Amino acid sequence: MRFLDHREPLPESLRGAIVALGNFDGFHLGHQAVAGEAIRWAREEGRPAIIATFDPHPVRHFQPDAPPFRLTTLEQRQELYLAAGATAMLVFHFDGELAGTTAEDFVQRLLGDHLGVAGVVTGEDFTFGKARGGNFDRLVSLGKDVGIEARAVPPVLDGGEAVSSSRVRNALRDGDPQEAARLLTRPFAIRGVVQHGDKRGREIGYPTANLPVEHYLRPRYGIYAVTGRILSTGQELKGAANIGVRPQFDPPKELLEPYFFDFSGDLYGQEIEVAFHHFLRGEAKFDSLDALVAQMDRDCDEARRLLAQV
Repeated sequence: MRFLDHREPLPESLRGAIVALGNFDGFHLGHQAVAGEAIRWAREEGRPAIIATFDPHPVRHFQPDAPPFRLTTLEQRQELYLAAGATAMLVFHFDGELAGTTAEDFVQRLLGDHLGVAGVVTGEDFTFGKARGGNFDRLVSLGKDVGIEARAVPPVLDGGEAVSSSRVRNALRDGDPQEAARLLTRPFAIRGVVQHGDKRGREIGYPTANLPVEHYLRPRYGIYAVTGRILSTGQELKGAANIGVRPQFDPPKELLEPYFFDFSGDLYGQEIEVAFHHFLRGEAKFDSLDALVAQMDRDCDEARRLLAQV
C-alpha cells in the first residue's frame, strides 16, 4: 500500500477521517495511546482512521548535521500503523514550505480544506505551525472554525516518567535493548538490503549478512543476540550480530553484520530486518584471529541460550 502524501488530495473515501497527528517515529507506548484513541473514535463514528507522520523528521530539516536518530523507516511505520488498526498512513513531507506554514493555515487550509479532516488526536504537548506557533488549545480553537474536533491524550507514565522516544534512544545507546523493547512493545529493528562485503566472516567460519545502518539511531556498538526476518518469504532466523566498525579489520567500516544460526541460503540483494534482543558485549580487538573466533563461539552459544524462548 502506498503512503498518502499530504501534498496530494486524499481519495474521497478517506476524507472525513479521524487523524492521529504527531511524528510517531518509534511508535512506542505513548504513541500507541494517541493512535488508539483516534482509531476508537473513528470506529465509533464509522470514519477512516489515519495515522500521520512527518518525513523527514523536523529535527533533520532544521539540524541537517544532527547524528542519526531514527527508530523506524517509513515502511516500518506503515506496517506498525496498519497493524494497530489504522486505515492508512499519511506522510507530511517536512520541507521549507511546511516549516513556514502558519498554525492557522496548517489547520484551516491544510487539515480542513485540503485533507477534509473531521477530527484530530494529538498528545498534550503537540506543537505545530511556523515557529511552533500552535499548541493543542490553538488546535481546538482553529479547528472549530472549519468543523474539526480535537482531542488530546495525556502522556503514558512509566516509573513516574513519560514514555518518550528519547527514553527509547537512551536505552539503545546504553546497550539496553530489553528496556527499549519494553517501551516500544517490540524489539528495536534495523531493516535493509544485504550487500556484498569483503567476505572476512566467511573466511573464519562465520558468514555474515552486511547491512548499512543509514539513518537509524546507532545503538551501543557491540555484539547482540538478534532475530532476523527475510521480508520476501517471512522466514524467521536467530543469530548473533555485530554493529559497529569492526576493530579487528582495516579499514574501519560501520556495518550491522548478523550471523544467522543454521542458515546456508543466499541473502545477497534481499531485504531483511534484524531485531535486537540482548546486548552481549562491546566491540573489541583481539590479539589473533583464533582468539576472535573463540570469542565468537562463546558469543553464539550465549545468544542461542538467550534466544531459546523467542
